[in-house]
Amino acid sequence: MKEKKENLEPEVKSLIKTAVTRRNVLAGAGAVSGAAFLAACGSGGGNKVDANTVRWGNWTLYLDYDSKTKKYPTLEKFKKESGINVAYLEDYNDNDEFWGKVQGQLKLKKDIGYDLVCPTDWMAARWIRLGYAKELNYDNIPNGKNILPSLKNVAFDPGRKNSLTWQGIMGGFTWNKEKIPGGIKTMDQLFAPANKGKIEVLSEMRDTIGLIMMYQGVNISKFTKDQFMNAIDFLQKKIADGWIRQVKGNDYKEDLISGDAVAVIGWSGDAFQLASENDGKFDFAIPDSGGTFSNDNMIIPYTSNLQTETEKLINYYYDPAVAAEVAAYVTYVCPVVGAQAEMEKIDPALAKNELIFPTAKTQSRLQVFRPLTPAEETEFSAAFQKAAGN
Repeated sequence: MKEKKENLEPEVKSLIKTAVTRRNVLAGAGAVSGAAFLAACGSGGGNKVDANTVRWGNWTLYLDYDSKTKKYPTLEKFKKESGINVAYLEDYNDNDEFWGKVQGQLKLKKDIGYDLVCPTDWMAARWIRLGYAKELNYDNIPNGKNILPSLKNVAFDPGRKNSLTWQGIMGGFTWNKEKIPGGIKTMDQLFAPANKGKIEVLSEMRDTIGLIMMYQGVNISKFTKDQFMNAIDFLQKKIADGWIRQVKGNDYKEDLISGDAVAVIGWSGDAFQLASENDGKFDFAIPDSGGTFSNDNMIIPYTSNLQTETEKLINYYYDPAVAAEVAAYVTYVCPVVGAQAEMEKIDPALAKNELIFPTAKTQSRLQVFRPLTPAEETEFSAAFQKAAGN
């Protein structure tokens, strides 16, 4: 029997309601033929494609996809219109893991196997600070002007000289509705006795520790070392006592589907994908104590030989109509001005959805993890990895 959807969170419910319509629209867009899609999961320097092919490393479930044609509709249109071929590589599981694959080649100024990468804010800051990101030529990215005003002048990249936002991310709770029909709105509900041993948390420190600190009453935009370490102690005890099954990256979704996990600290867009493809079996909520917010960013590595071609690709995805198509599928926060109006043409319900276009009220429930100094990054990351058992 299919799971009823009446008790879903309103945002997820509206996304599932429009899933068939949206995918029909995207499938129609995918009818455009283009150069053959080059799929490979490679490590740094290992993506062997034609020298004129832009290699785009991104996270899973992060670009509109047509399951019938096995292609990415918007990307196929770009390839046909521009004549530029692109190898789309779902090679991100978490930021540290990806960084570990490419940092050696970056230090040696050797090709890393990517012309476009998508690190989260804090990792983007590292790429830029170390000089590993090319300065963008906005003559090739006129649509860059469409970035949301709030994202135009971020601390890690003033004036957006080296990066542009790909998508915005909310961190919160995702759960299996069949196992937890009452839902999860608080950390205490996440760690309810019935969930013991079937909880997973993100290997992205800022989301997992950020949510724990907010549960402890801490403002994560200005926390102290002691407050951070208190959250580490909380996590370490939950792991030691057998509450947490695993600390995982983007692949936590498979454990929810298999039933090995029933509840997670996870990301908003993933929850929609899970719910829409599993008859509404999964749900997502921003915790009552607040959720985390961050962005993944498009950066051209300084080792790339295809800067102009890659900039044209970035420009294409900052067209509001294209951005709306992508947002309709991935359901993360869209960073492009004008995309909401374009979304009205695809599906009016999605144009009002808080997971894609959050209102000021929803934004007030989200906090951004404050920047860390290099010394803090080393110390805090080591503490988190130790707590996680790594």
